[in-house]
Amino acid sequence: MRGRSDGGQKRRLITTVGVIAIFFVFLYVYFGSHSHGESALEYGSRSLRKIGSSYLGGDEDADRGSKQDESLTKFGLEDGEDSIIPKSFPVSLPILLLSSKVELEKGKHCPPPERQFNCLIPPPSGYKIPIKWPKSRDEVWKANIPHTHLAHEKSDQNWMVVKGDKIIFPGGGTHFHYGADKYIASLANMLNFANNKLNNAGKIRTVFDVGCGVASFGGYLLSSDIIAMSLAPNDVHQNQIQFALERGIPAYLGVLGTKRLPYPSRSFELAHCSRCRIDWLQRDGILLLELDRVLRPGGYFAYSSPEAYAQDEEDLRIWREMSALVERMCWKIAAKKNQTVIWVKPLTNDCYMEREPGTQPPLCRANDDPDAVWGVAMEPCITPYSDHDHRTRGSGLAPWPHRLTAPPPRLADFGYSNEMFEKDTELWQQRVENYWNLLSPKIKSNSLRNLMDMKANLGSFGAALKEKDVWVMNVVPEDGPNTLKLIYDRGLIGTVHNWCEAFSTYPRTYDLLHAWTIFSDIEKKGCSPEDLLLEMDRILRPTGFIIIRDKQPVVEFVKKYLQALHWEAVATADSDGDGNNFVLVIQKKLWLTRLSGFKKHVLGVIG
Repeated sequence: MRGRSDGGQKRRLITTVGVIAIFFVFLYVYFGSHSHGESALEYGSRSLRKIGSSYLGGDEDADRGSKQDESLTKFGLEDGEDSIIPKSFPVSLPILLLSSKVELEKGKHCPPPERQFNCLIPPPSGYKIPIKWPKSRDEVWKANIPHTHLAHEKSDQNWMVVKGDKIIFPGGGTHFHYGADKYIASLANMLNFANNKLNNAGKIRTVFDVGCGVASFGGYLLSSDIIAMSLAPNDVHQNQIQFALERGIPAYLGVLGTKRLPYPSRSFELAHCSRCRIDWLQRDGILLLELDRVLRPGGYFAYSSPEAYAQDEEDLRIWREMSALVERMCWKIAAKKNQTVIWVKPLTNDCYMEREPGTQPPLCRANDDPDAVWGVAMEPCITPYSDHDHRTRGSGLAPWPHRLTAPPPRLADFGYSNEMFEKDTELWQQRVENYWNLLSPKIKSNSLRNLMDMKANLGSFGAALKEKDVWVMNVVPEDGPNTLKLIYDRGLIGTVHNWCEAFSTYPRTYDLLHAWTIFSDIEKKGCSPEDLLLEMDRILRPTGFIIIRDKQPVVEFVKKYLQALHWEAVATADSDGDGNNFVLVIQKKLWLTRLSGFKKHVLGVIG
């Protein structure tokens, strides 16, 4: 029997070694047949040299000094050795690229050029077209996010439950086991809002949920015409934001750390933290002061945590110190019940001016720009209101939904007139109608849910979609006019970003990307348009759409990459009063790498 067992082990070992050898031979043949004689890095380097990038030691000043028309001619590449357009891109294989597995799954990393992967990220094995909203709020396909450990860890708190081939979201949370809807009504009741409606007749529209988990709080706010920016890091709970976006709930992968949040001052009517595991007292209360910066005058901070009710020595210490800090910040308790306390921020500067000299935290310097956020370090100081806001005793915003089309009070900060704002709103209303006419043969009423406007300007693209059952992540470039505060003043949400870098989200999280002159903009910076194409593919869900509105050379340039990216042009249109811009509508195909079945077979044999 022993000899027979040893023989069986030897045969299994030989089989395993043989299969592994065949696997690597297959990989060699696969990538060899798709590389066309050059690696992804060689291809990228050649392309970057062609467009004059300073990444490879080019003359950066010369690049930046180029005129716009000269710059755009770089998109009209002639056929030849230096303008090779690939028929396919390599496919990422996290099983082999162990050092970069976490980076690829997070979807955001900025490695040095020699470690960059010019590759496509395939869907996981068994991937299905996402369940449509509003059903998706309560269930998603397990295969689309095959990370079920969170369901087991939080099973007693009703976060999520694995049920067959789906993951179910009962609507619970660490603090609200019996449902976010009941918890939201209880917050409204604490504040004496009519009919226990947290939107308070449209006065509360934008909410910031920090440490949001799988964003059930934000998901249940939507039925009250409240939109939440749900924020969570990739921490021990890992893919919580990926779950939120798969559900069709607005969410952003980020962290309260050392840099300012990517939101302007006075963006939110309410901030929320339910067992968010944040040490609000660290570094002289700098994180709480950052919340203060993004809250509007008279804004609320709802805090549900053991410190608000527990009687053990440590929790009492934290409660005393936190209470003392917010008192020095001029916050007052609006309501306190059981495990929840709600503080309210002052409407004016009066309290700040009445504090004793030397009181900590201090007021921020007069020359501090509270709306500068890209790469700006947090400061342990209180952001006072401008003279105008102090006199008006509040934000001066109309209730929702009127605020969506009413000229925002901060419009004057940019020298824009009400007439300019109204014309922009009307213009994008017409453009969005035209977009939907182009998309109509391909979509149904529930085909789209998560949308991104990659260059949002005043937010009029998103405003034009109010009657659609969608939400829009409005992105404002970091080097342009900081109009993001106008977008928040309209009752919409968004973030600041540099499109020369990866966006802070997981793969396959958006249904539609709107790219208005983005390629022209990044090319003038000396960034790679190929990198941007790959990043857009990473963000976009299979069967999702891209609308490119740009110069004709840009449109022609993108068309050359459709086959390599598994994209398909579904519509084109000429300019509609937009100078010489053209519109290209693209749909991403659902594709699976040919390695998926082979890899599954190999793992089955080895196991």
